[in-house]
Amino acid sequence: MDAEPRYKIWLNKETKMLMRLGKMGTNGIIALVLAALLFFVIAGYVWIKSQDETRSLEGEIIYSGQSQSIIVNHENTHLALVPKSAIERAGSNLHIAYGHTSHGSQITDGMTGLSHFSTAPYGSSLYSWNDGGTGGALDLRDGALSGDLGSPDRTSWADRTRTYLDAHRDVNVVMWSWCGQVSEAKESHINTYLSLMNKLESEYPDVKFVYMTGHLDGTGVSGNLNIRNEQIRNYCRLNNKILFDFADIESYDPDGNYYLDRGADDGCYYNDGSQNWAIDWQNSHRKGTDWYECSSAHSEPLNANQKAYAAWWLWARLAGWDGNTR
Repeated sequence: MDAEPRYKIWLNKETKMLMRLGKMGTNGIIALVLAALLFFVIAGYVWIKSQDETRSLEGEIIYSGQSQSIIVNHENTHLALVPKSAIERAGSNLHIAYGHTSHGSQITDGMTGLSHFSTAPYGSSLYSWNDGGTGGALDLRDGALSGDLGSPDRTSWADRTRTYLDAHRDVNVVMWSWCGQVSEAKESHINTYLSLMNKLESEYPDVKFVYMTGHLDGTGVSGNLNIRNEQIRNYCRLNNKILFDFADIESYDPDGNYYLDRGADDGCYYNDGSQNWAIDWQNSHRKGTDWYECSSAHSEPLNANQKAYAAWWLWARLAGWDGNTR
């Protein structure tokens, strides 16, 4: 028996479909139309949200100026492990431009205190710094870049960086800090930050750009701040970037005790503000021997101490030290 022609098979299928729709009646058809409209509304909403919150760096060429990442965090606050020669090399070879507002000053205020700390490894004078590097000090131009990574907005810092670098060709390190803007940042905001940094790196290949996480805000491990900081950390690890992990440093005391999971904030308070790890540590140790007094915006001296130690570890790495402490 001959096979039924293809056009008849198609007509039979269409006829059956029309018959089913006819049996459904007007209400059934309306229900189908409404369901389809609802589907497209939901799909459109999901697409719009994805454009706002999950835009990645896909399609962008990631610049890499080194063979591996340099991540400086709480594990790099033991300054005695850094060779004296590495610190001397940093003081001689680096020309750093640093942009920050109040929280970022913890690093430079800590560094100032360290330069007068009598028990500093190899002697406090080794850690001298000033704008211009006169007298054998490290050339660190504090506040040469106005504002911070979120002030007055989330993008104009990049053009201010270009303007400064074009006028100061001797600068070979640029570092910017956040104030509190990471706490409220969306994924797309951090992607913008990472993209702008990456573009600067490609435009100025002789300059080392230091990425940074945002300071703690008491929201703990599951808070938006830590999620966004992890976004920055993962990007830096995967793409051989340089990171000063501001948040990680203030998540630990000098003995390695962890406080982020207990809601630590930028003032070193934890357990809903009932305790302060920095004050407790300072009270149980000798000022002038185990820690030193210094300014520390929004926080305690010990926090700035730790950040100063980590900063010099970073400077040593940027000046060529491989980080080997053996």
